[in-house]
Amino acid sequence: MPLLLFTSPKGGVGKTTLAAHTAAMLAKRGYRVLALDFDPQNALRLHLGLSIREETGFLGVIDHRPDWRRLILDTPAGVRLLPFGTAEPRRILQLGMALLDDPELLAAPVRDMLTDLNLIVVVDSAPGPSAAVSAVASLADLVVLVLLADAGSASLMPQVASGRIHGRGTLAGRMADRMAVVLNQVELDGPLSAAVLESAATALGPRLLGAVCRDDALAEALANRHLLLDATGAAAEDLALMVDAIQNRAKLAPPSGRRGNFSALADWGLH
Repeated sequence: MPLLLFTSPKGGVGKTTLAAHTAAMLAKRGYRVLALDFDPQNALRLHLGLSIREETGFLGVIDHRPDWRRLILDTPAGVRLLPFGTAEPRRILQLGMALLDDPELLAAPVRDMLTDLNLIVVVDSAPGPSAAVSAVASLADLVVLVLLADAGSASLMPQVASGRIHGRGTLAGRMADRMAVVLNQVELDGPLSAAVLESAATALGPRLLGAVCRDDALAEALANRHLLLDATGAAAEDLALMVDAIQNRAKLAPPSGRRGNFSALADWGLH
């Protein structure tokens, strides 16, 4: 099954929030989901309901060639998780150098995960360029680039539209071909935010996968280590629509044992 890779050019854009909701919503829809945290902040585990005291990690020990199956954690969100783990700054630099020298340290186990045809792998990457992203980029079926609806994102839009946001060369070109964009924290009553959304829609066309509004309910839920899986409200609706779009763009097959279309037309044999 596919590898969904969440990236961002900088931190603080809500990338981990969107990756966590995508993984949990897909799991709620009946898919088997494995989430991987490539970000040294190791925050994905908190979004998915694990304790801050949980220090198990996968990428943090990748140079020791761990058996990834033994490090998987079950989460209250219904997603299985390979956290980054805890690591000091010097150790993080060492891991980056190890992956630059030998990308197969990470690419090989991720390739092994993808041999399970009933598994969706969702990766939350570190902000900006990283050795971990470079190691698995060629395996990604969909690269979800998360941006804020602000002036900084507006300045990046030409690079995003041209595909140069991930750099140059064959690998960057592959990422560009598989890239879609989500704008986060959109405020439609804010002139700048609305203008960025409009310019993104014009520049990106179908590559604009979705937009998620700024919503205090989402911030409150995250503060309490909850996800908006059963909630109502603007952000919850936007997140569900985003996951719908990801399902369509990644061409996810219906979960095993479930029908793929629940519409009344299908029940009546008309669709």
